[in-house]
Amino acid sequence: MIEKGAVLPMLYLPPVAYFTKLNAYKPDILIESQEHFPKQTYRNRANIYSPDGMLTLTVPVVKGSKMHTNIKDVKISYDFKWQRLHWMSLETCYRGSAYFEYYEDDFAPFYQKHFAYLFDYNEQLLQMLLKFIKINLPLQYTETYAAGYPGLNDYRDSITPKKEFDFEQKPYFQVFDERNGFIKNLSIIDLLFNQGPQTINYL
Repeated sequence: MIEKGAVLPMLYLPPVAYFTKLNAYKPDILIESQEHFPKQTYRNRANIYSPDGMLTLTVPVVKGSKMHTNIKDVKISYDFKWQRLHWMSLETCYRGSAYFEYYEDDFAPFYQKHFAYLFDYNEQLLQMLLKFIKINLPLQYTETYAAGYPGLNDYRDSITPKKEFDFEQKPYFQVFDERNGFIKNLSIIDLLFNQGPQTINYL
């Protein structure tokens, strides 16, 4: 069990702040896998940069995945074609970026194949992102839920769409920044598609 480091949630295409913490605390990272599913968080949503400004992509979950469902039991809903919508949004937003074409074949299956559980889907995306960014981090998970972990910095509730996460972020080139200026703390894919292999140096 890790005695000092950080505990973080499992998120969908997590924001840049999340990866600054992963990089800062590696390898002493614990991923929360036993919490109840909290609604309206980055666990099933990500923010990207569209021609009109910030756009939120949400992975719908099966009804009944309410506050008392364990995060690992939350199922993805396919009642409407959200994968097609997300992929079309990624293409619209990042086709003009320097590195989208370099990575698109790896991301495409996540928007074609059906994944049953949100946690597994996010986990596989995270493993791929860590590989691309070159952060060497074997993922370790909580075994039981605890309100706090002595010695660990707890980011489970602080990296959230509901309030701005306070961290220093240098501007980098974004596809539509001439229209709307630099937007902080978007999904890591905004940084990856614009900076490619330089992402790790940025973090």
